[in-house]
Amino acid sequence: MTTLAPPDSKSLLSANLICAASMMLWAIGLPAADTLIPHVPSVLLTAARVVMAAAFLLPIWWYLDGGAALRRANWGRGILVGGTGFALGAYLMILGQSMTGPVTVAVISATMPVVGIALEVVFDRRRLTVGLILGLLLSLIGGTLVVLGRPGEAVLDLGLGAAICFGSVISFTLGSRWAVTAFPTLSTMGRTTITLAGAAICIALVAAVQTLAGGAQPEWQALGWNSLGALVIFAVGGMAISQVMWIGAVDKLGIGVSAMHINMTPFYVMLIIFALGGSWSWMQALSAAIVGLGVLIAQGILPLGIRKPPLPL
Repeated sequence: MTTLAPPDSKSLLSANLICAASMMLWAIGLPAADTLIPHVPSVLLTAARVVMAAAFLLPIWWYLDGGAALRRANWGRGILVGGTGFALGAYLMILGQSMTGPVTVAVISATMPVVGIALEVVFDRRRLTVGLILGLLLSLIGGTLVVLGRPGEAVLDLGLGAAICFGSVISFTLGSRWAVTAFPTLSTMGRTTITLAGAAICIALVAAVQTLAGGAQPEWQALGWNSLGALVIFAVGGMAISQVMWIGAVDKLGIGVSAMHINMTPFYVMLIIFALGGSWSWMQALSAAIVGLGVLIAQGILPLGIRKPPLPL
């Protein structure tokens, strides 16, 4: 795994709770984003979000670890990891969604635990156990059930757009892993900030090129103080703080198990909408329960009770 030593049961529980909190914060940012997406081009909105998140974290990193930590940090590597991992991942997801739709994006995103486990098997020689495989399957089932469990409502497009979305999943999974492994001397805050700052530089350059080339512009007349508040929620809560927790969880749990938590996001979004007066979905509640069961089994927190047969006398 991406973690160097297996955590004890107490730190394991803590890491899972932190990862769940990260996903919940990410989910809180999604309804806020819905108010901005109709009025701001995707690349510009992504650039504004990542730049604001990096700007929020930079002074906190300086305060916690000191200016020397920022000066000694490998900023070239931060730009490389942030650009190829998070900025490219965000761009590919936007491009893929424009060619398919939200259902396809959700289903393809549910494959992230598979990508994460595959990376750990290849690079960390992680051993595949019955519990890990079963937990992975449950995570996949729960992640897809929420969008495919209603006949006639889900439209799945597995063409070029889906392939591009899968490229985004690979990019983000690699970026999350590299954020831990490429900066062994940095704190969790440092790892998160330097990679988000690198992503901000890359995506801001893309947005600048698009603007200079005469690309689509925001509908400024439709934006106001409420839009600024939504952007703050989307960028600070849904990205900056969430990403710090996420990188911390990846450090303790590894990218494979951490990625299973992502499939809980539709349930968290439903909880937020329900709290605001929306409807309750038992399908999403069931999918969350299946994903949660998979997370527990994959880590051995919920043992399967499989015993080896006794040796012959």
